[in-house]
Amino acid sequence: MKIQTDTPLEQIFRLSPFQKKALAKMRLKTTEDLLRHFPTRYGEAGDVKAIEFLNVGENAVVFGRISKLKTAKTFKSRVAISTAEIEDTTGKVKIIWFSQPYIAKMYFEGSLVRIEGKISERKGELYFSNPKIEKVSEIPEGTSGSLFTGEDNHNLSPVYSESRSISTNWIYHAIQKIFSSEFLDNLIDPIPLEILKKYNLPSLKTSLIWIHAPRKKEDAEIARKRFAFEEIFFIQLDRQKEKYIAQKEKSFLISKKDKEIKDFIDTFPFPLTSAQNKSIEVILSDFKTGHPMSRLLEGDVGSGKTAVAATASFATVTTAPLNREYGNLQVAYMAPTEILAEQHFESFIEYFAKYKLSVGLITGSGAKKFPSKTSQGRTLNCSGPKGPTLAWTKISKPQLLKWVANGEIPILIGTHALIQKTVQFKNLALIIIDEQHRFGVKQRMQLRRKHDIAPHLLSMTATPIPRTLALTIFGDLDLSLLDELPAGRQIPETKIVLPHQREEIYERVREELKTGRQVFVVCPRVNDPDPDKENTINAKSVKSETERLQKKVFPEFKVGAITGKLKPMEKENVMRDFKDKKIDILVATSVVEVGVNIPNATVIIIENAERFGLAQLHQLRGRVLRSSYKPYCFVFADSKSQKTISRLKSFTTAHNGFELAEADLQQRGSGDLAGAKQWGVSDLAMEALRNIKMVEAARLEAHTLIEKDFELKNYPLLAKHLAEKTTVHME
Repeated sequence: MKIQTDTPLEQIFRLSPFQKKALAKMRLKTTEDLLRHFPTRYGEAGDVKAIEFLNVGENAVVFGRISKLKTAKTFKSRVAISTAEIEDTTGKVKIIWFSQPYIAKMYFEGSLVRIEGKISERKGELYFSNPKIEKVSEIPEGTSGSLFTGEDNHNLSPVYSESRSISTNWIYHAIQKIFSSEFLDNLIDPIPLEILKKYNLPSLKTSLIWIHAPRKKEDAEIARKRFAFEEIFFIQLDRQKEKYIAQKEKSFLISKKDKEIKDFIDTFPFPLTSAQNKSIEVILSDFKTGHPMSRLLEGDVGSGKTAVAATASFATVTTAPLNREYGNLQVAYMAPTEILAEQHFESFIEYFAKYKLSVGLITGSGAKKFPSKTSQGRTLNCSGPKGPTLAWTKISKPQLLKWVANGEIPILIGTHALIQKTVQFKNLALIIIDEQHRFGVKQRMQLRRKHDIAPHLLSMTATPIPRTLALTIFGDLDLSLLDELPAGRQIPETKIVLPHQREEIYERVREELKTGRQVFVVCPRVNDPDPDKENTINAKSVKSETERLQKKVFPEFKVGAITGKLKPMEKENVMRDFKDKKIDILVATSVVEVGVNIPNATVIIIENAERFGLAQLHQLRGRVLRSSYKPYCFVFADSKSQKTISRLKSFTTAHNGFELAEADLQQRGSGDLAGAKQWGVSDLAMEALRNIKMVEAARLEAHTLIEKDFELKNYPLLAKHLAEKTTVHME
């Protein structure tokens, strides 16, 4: 049988129902899936020994001739067992493999083999238990041999992530069988040879051998480097193609006089930072090119991204469509949650109150419009108790969508509801996506490509992202940074609270409450854990903590609660009560992580902080960075792990999210950074993100290829591979 990359594993191996189920769970279906199931680590192989010197409990390597190969099943459990003997000049020893019946069929009587594994004992007889086995051409003297060449030392033993019925040994032997065929000789490398030579990267064939059976640690490291580069390179190719397409499209010309922009900014109740001014200048410059802007605005918590978005929106909706029918240019503003969408709706009402512009809101739970044409509209207090109020009203979704479609509503704010087919714009010129990481690339493109003329795109995120990750994931976007906090904002006091310090902190919180300030309390759970369930996470719940704080700790203050399980209207009412100071202490899950703006809240308590990632902790801390008042963040941790405490200490000392993101990348590496799993990037590629030079090299090569050969006509294998293997999905 000729084995190819897409050959199903069940056509190569005889698999039991349990093994098929295990492989499906591990997402291993084809030859390529298995070969790219890389070792998680490498163990040191045992010493080469003569059989007469073997000792129970040790790991050892033995060379000899194999005989008495046979397969049977245990009497009771009917588990398949393969047995054999290996003999050298000093003696014989038995070999037993459990649940690996194929082994007895892979070798012939008298074959020269290398056995590596643990020595066990039963009834006074020594035997190898589930060892690794490989053919050798000759028995070396004083050396352990090599899996593929029969030369050099083979001292490292790969260890793989496993599942029930699929062990490291099974994976090792399965890969050996594939390698012993003609598969490697027929393998074609998708990465151009000139790129491999330029960066001294091994071929695909060599890399597969070195990563699964390295002769030395350096071989494994070089192989991992190649595969990491490969994944980043393919991601960059996809992103550069998106960027190339966008640059060739036509978009709306938006040009405003400096005085008009200045007059709008002068209405803000605060001065802009230099970083905000610079970002606005770059965005306005992008608007004048005639091609769609694709820009990521990355700003730390409280850095003023909304003000930049409002200014970009102002320039858009006060521009008449060129050679178009009646109507303003329009803006679509998409937020990940209804709470955040509602907040942006109210913010934009304040920003545009003086300009007689309509603002709409559409979410899963309903629709709203500003200004209200009836006396029944809800009011928004914009400038304190004595300031003006602005009225909005609830309307039907069909009516709102009718006004959006004919251009009467220039600004529409919403959640995923904006992507629905029923939402049609007349002249959509700018798309703003808040908390970009919460949306998939396909969702972004879906909203953008609904229109004949490509709208400009402004993505925003407050999630700390290292530069390497931003260059990779958002490779099709130009990057602007807001790395300054507005004037008057204070650095929060962040403190890890030990159990015996809890009452002391509560007194500090009480003093803050007495001044009229408000408090967030964040818990990892909604309800108390079920004591009857095994492996239940023992952590604070919103339900029990709300009751405890109200009755036993702060009875003189009003305690409220909010979770993701509440209905949208219930969430809205709770947040409005908190904003109106009807609630002093709000107990919540991480539902308040993104965007909730309560300037009067100056304290946040985070329970079981070890259960949150650093980026999430930073986002939560940002809830109390919305005013000039002194902010406090108290971190309660139950874990006594030094690693956990060290990680939390880095959170307390980090001055900003960018610094924190880089620290997290260096400390924890792959898997946990900023919720790395959501990026669709493998752990191997995440490791590469520690290396800015590798990321920039992959980006450069991808850009060069796309610029000179967009359709990759000269690289058909690369084009095919790219079409099949685009990995970043963010959905």
